[in-house]
Amino acid sequence: MKINWGTGIVIAFIGFISFILYFVISMNFNAKYDHDLVTEDYYAEELTYQDDIDKLDNAEKLDENITYKKTDEGLLISFPKALDITKITGKVFLYRPSNKQLDFDTAISLSKPYLLIPDNRLVDGRWNIKIDWQYNGISYLFKESINY
Repeated sequence: MKINWGTGIVIAFIGFISFILYFVISMNFNAKYDHDLVTEDYYAEELTYQDDIDKLDNAEKLDENITYKKTDEGLLISFPKALDITKITGKVFLYRPSNKQLDFDTAISLSKPYLLIPDNRLVDGRWNIKIDWQYNGISYLFKESINY
């Protein structure tokens, strides 16, 4: 049996549509391609975005900002030495872009001018760190993308 050009076009269309359907179905149902939103409540978070900008501006006005470094014990977050550490309050949020189950937050409670996040809570790879902290009624924000 010979295939004429009309039959060839129909076979090509059927092949193309089958490929697209296979691609769409495999992307929707395969757990390997499952990606979560950055945040579940992104509309409400968008409303507070100007507050975050103001907090970042406050942090830029400091003589010394928050610093961090990787140690054998974990991630060491150092707060400005000129500040009274007993008046620092807030929260540290670590977000793992590739796995929502690894995200966690920690309240800031300092007895020394640094905060240690233990090594067993962090896996190697990319983390987004967000430190929302207050000192003497002024709010500050530190945001950074780190590779641990």
